[in-house]
Amino acid sequence: MYTRFVTASVDRRQEELDALAVLAGTELRRATTGVAKVHASIADGVFGGLRMAFGRRADPVRTVHNTLALAAYTTVGGSADLVGRLTGIVAAVPVARRAPSETSRGAVTLGILNGLIGDELSRDASPLAATMTIRVDGREVLPTAEALRAAFPGAGSHLTVFLHGLMESEYAWEIGGRSSYGRRLSDDIGSTEIRIRYNSGLHVSDNGRELADVLSALVLLWPVPVTGLSLIGHSMGGLVIRSACERAAREDLYWAGLLRHAVYLGTPHLGAPMAKGVHAATAALGGFPATNPFGNLLRRRSAGVRDLFHGTLTEEGWHDIERDVLRQPLPDDAPLPPNVRHLFATASVTRRADHPLGRLLGDGLVLAGSGRGQGRDRTIGLRPSDGFHLGSAHHFTLLNHDGVYAWLRSELRPRRALERRSDAIGFSVL
Repeated sequence: MYTRFVTASVDRRQEELDALAVLAGTELRRATTGVAKVHASIADGVFGGLRMAFGRRADPVRTVHNTLALAAYTTVGGSADLVGRLTGIVAAVPVARRAPSETSRGAVTLGILNGLIGDELSRDASPLAATMTIRVDGREVLPTAEALRAAFPGAGSHLTVFLHGLMESEYAWEIGGRSSYGRRLSDDIGSTEIRIRYNSGLHVSDNGRELADVLSALVLLWPVPVTGLSLIGHSMGGLVIRSACERAAREDLYWAGLLRHAVYLGTPHLGAPMAKGVHAATAALGGFPATNPFGNLLRRRSAGVRDLFHGTLTEEGWHDIERDVLRQPLPDDAPLPPNVRHLFATASVTRRADHPLGRLLGDGLVLAGSGRGQGRDRTIGLRPSDGFHLGSAHHFTLLNHDGVYAWLRSELRPRRALERRSDAIGFSVL
C-alpha cells in the first residue's frame, strides 16, 4: 500500500509540474501578444502623426519599424515555447517525491493561481485546478470511512470545518507561524479540526454545492457519530458557507440539522471594493485601443473574483447576467438558516471602526459594513450582538489572532441549557 501511495504521489507531482511548464509557456506567449498590441496601437498613433507632417516620406521608416517589431515579438514568442520545454525538462528531475499541491509553498502558489484563473484551469481539466477536498498536512483525504479513520485517529463528535478565502489555501490558517484556531479549539473545547481546500476561482455557488456534498459525506462516514458541526470561513470562505447552507436548506440535507455555528471572518457579504474597482477599470481600459489589451487582461479575472462584486451566492445571481456590463444588478440574498448561530468578525486598519479612514478602507479589502452584512440597500440579517471587531488590523490578521481566537472559543464552547433558554427570550446570564 505504501508503494502504491508513493507512486501515485510521484505521478501527481509529474502531472502538476508538466502542467506548470505548459502554463508558463502559454502565459508568456499571451503576455507577449498583449504587449505587441499595445506597441502596435501606440506606433500607429505616432506614425499617423508623422505621415500627416511629412507625407509618404515617413512610410519607409514605418515599414522598417514594423519589420523589426514583428521579428522581436516572434522571437519572444518562440522563447516562450523554449521556456515551457526547459521547465518540463527540469520537472522530470526527481528532486522531491511530493507534488507541489501537497507542500505548503506549492499550495500557497497554486491557491493564488486558482484564485486568478481557476475557472479556466477547471474548464481545461488541468491538474493544477484545486477541488473541494479535506486536507491533512497538504495531502487529500478521500471521503471514505477508512481514509477518515486513518487521517483522524482522535476523531471527536463535534467537527469544526475551516474554509479559506480567495487565492488562499488551508495553510492560511497558520499565518504568522502560530497554531491554528482549529488546533487550539481541539485542545480547549474538544472539537476536531477539518481543513478544506477548494478552487476559489470558481463561482461561489459552484463551491457551495461542492461543499454541501463534502459535508454530506463527512458526517455520514465520520468514525464516530457527529453530534455538532461548526463552519468557519475567512473572506470568500464565508460566502461559500452561506451558499452551501442555502443548498442544504433547499434539499433538506442531513448535515444542516447538525449545524450549530456559522462563522464569517472578514466576509464581504455585500461585495468587496477590490472587485468593484477591477470591474470599473476593465470597462474604462477597454474603451481605448492603446489600453484595450490591459482591459482584456482584467477581463480574464475568474468567476470567483466576479462574484465578489456583490457577494453573489447562487447560480441565479450570475447565470443570465451580462458579465462586463458596468452596473451589475443586486442578487437575491439567501436567507440565513434558522436555529444556527451566525457569528461574524470584522477588522479595520484604524483602532476604531467608526474612524473616517477606517470607514473608507475597512480592513484593506473588505469594508466593515459589508462584513456585518448591513448596507443602505441590503441587509442579510446578522445580529450586531453576534459580531466582533478587531481594530488596528488588516484582512489577513483575522486568520490567526489571539483576540479573535478568545472570542471564537467563548462563542463555540458548549453552552449550558440555561444559556440556550435565556438566548431564546432575548437575554444572557453570562
